[in-house]
Amino acid sequence: MLHRGQESTDGSGDGELTVPMAWLYAEYIADELLRGGDLMPPTSFEFRAGRDALALTVFLSDADGELSGIRVITQLETWLSLTAYDQPWQEWVEERLAGLTADAAAPGADLALAREAWRWLQETELLAPDLNAVPGGGTVAGEDEGPKVWTPAWQLGLPLGHLAIHLF
Repeated sequence: MLHRGQESTDGSGDGELTVPMAWLYAEYIADELLRGGDLMPPTSFEFRAGRDALALTVFLSDADGELSGIRVITQLETWLSLTAYDQPWQEWVEERLAGLTADAAAPGADLALAREAWRWLQETELLAPDLNAVPGGGTVAGEDEGPKVWTPAWQLGLPLGHLAIHLF
């Protein structure tokens, strides 16, 4: 989203277009990691869930605003630990977004896109295999069949993002 009449990329507020560079860069990194992993078609909702979850992780973990191409490699371990199965990722995202919202110096356009991605991940449900189903509890005719449940997009996208980092 570009907004006319708000601050420019340098924060001068002189009516130029606002370009959310930090968010766009985080989204680009997430997109490249997922495409590199070749886990699903880039046009699928599952891909979007993975990209948005990973972009939020990248964006929100860049506390110093220093994310660059060179630092991406050094950040992989951090992103792996944040997206790991046993981590409270959802709470971490909410805390970081709240912290950035309270920070008057936080980039507004970037934060707005991050909030929109988080809203989509929370409010959208995708039909996914039920990973908590009892093994052998039903007849499975093929790999794609079996019990399925409606799952919040972030719960599906987060492990996809984690796996994409591993495959990098």
